[in-house]
Amino acid sequence: MKSFSLIAIASSFLLSADLQAQQSVSAWVTDADANILFKKQANIPVKGKPMANAPLITINADSVFQEIDGFGFALTGGSASHLIKMSPAARAALLKELFRNDGNNIGTSYLRLSIGASDLNEKVFSYNDLPAGETDTALLKFDLGPDRADVIPVMKEILKIYPSIKIMGSPWSPPTWMKTNNDTRGGSLNPAYYNAYAKYFVRYIQDMQKEGIRIDAVTVQNEPLHPGNNPSLLMLAPDQAIFVRDHLGPAFKAAGIKTKIIIYDHNADRPDYPISILNDPEAKKYIDGSAFHLYGGKIEALSEVHNAHPDKHLYFTEQWVGGPGNYKKDIFEHIQNLIIGASRNWSRTVIEWNLAANSTYDPHTDRGGCDRCLGAVSIDGDKVKRNPAYYIIAHAAKFVRPGSKRIASNIACDLENVAFKNPAGNVVLVVLNTGKQATKFEVKAGKKVFTTKLNPGAVGTYVF
Repeated sequence: MKSFSLIAIASSFLLSADLQAQQSVSAWVTDADANILFKKQANIPVKGKPMANAPLITINADSVFQEIDGFGFALTGGSASHLIKMSPAARAALLKELFRNDGNNIGTSYLRLSIGASDLNEKVFSYNDLPAGETDTALLKFDLGPDRADVIPVMKEILKIYPSIKIMGSPWSPPTWMKTNNDTRGGSLNPAYYNAYAKYFVRYIQDMQKEGIRIDAVTVQNEPLHPGNNPSLLMLAPDQAIFVRDHLGPAFKAAGIKTKIIIYDHNADRPDYPISILNDPEAKKYIDGSAFHLYGGKIEALSEVHNAHPDKHLYFTEQWVGGPGNYKKDIFEHIQNLIIGASRNWSRTVIEWNLAANSTYDPHTDRGGCDRCLGAVSIDGDKVKRNPAYYIIAHAAKFVRPGSKRIASNIACDLENVAFKNPAGNVVLVVLNTGKQATKFEVKAGKKVFTTKLNPGAVGTYVF
């Protein structure tokens, strides 16, 4: 009898604790004017009915949109070079903070790598660089080369922390011998080497897999309409369609490659580019979806592509924060346009450019490399400074885990927002007050209602 009573008391205690947990909402807020950067607030009690005359955000968990793959950063060669130079203890602590999903760690869940160098490497390289006049269509001299010094060892440490993190690869340029101008900057892919370049992608995926790094997706070309970067490549939509349809897609199929092929990977001002490729049924069968940046156009363009081809996915893959950074302005704009905007327009990812630089925005290439790209963290030796992109991604990545699904929510007054249901069954709501004054508002999801307040320009993530 005594044993039964103890069990009953214990069960009652657990039930009470569970009910108590269900009756409150956890809240994390950023309010740059108050020097609050992604800080946990006191739990908010849940009540039964909304009050009158307050803005009301209503969440409908039965109205489900796209699944989420993750929120994260580009791990450029420059980022990896700073990380690898840290002391082992300092690097381990920072990577844990970035990639673990517990305590005060932010749970970064997606990474974008450059295939070869990006403009945020110290020097330009490909995995098949040859003396002038030589070619290697069999790719006998293919080698991951410089990435073995920093990107690959850093990725291996990250994978020990978060083994299932998804990774996207994006090329800035093919090897120069495959190009019409034999230069790292500009030019187009020589049609004579379409097959060789398709093999190049296959080798990259296979050789990274040998290192224990699984590439979930590749984009065909970073910013194909921007040949002024270093490195870069001009690849017009008809050429990308031919390359995917007749070369890259068949090469992946022949090699048994399951990595997703994603087209475009450029600004939202040209939704016609991916739509035109997807309109080709033979190219479309190899394509998982389209990727976007937002240096031009409006984020709503993603929905144009979705509406034209609703069976294909959308990804947001790059947006920079310019140095020296402005916490209030940058966090406001990126939460509004990316975390909320891209997600409400069908994107499965939000990736910030880039993970790390130092306090002088190094390294970067000459002849066009970005000399003002502010990393999510600035690393000088073992000293780490957290910048706007760190907090932007934290507001989503920590709670909107891979496998979450976006669910319906209305925009109430100046309270722009996006809602998700995560794999644990929690509702996650990100709200930005775009108005000019502090606003008290309510949130209703099913039978749960809670009241909270955000200052102008502040963002809150609510989990319940």
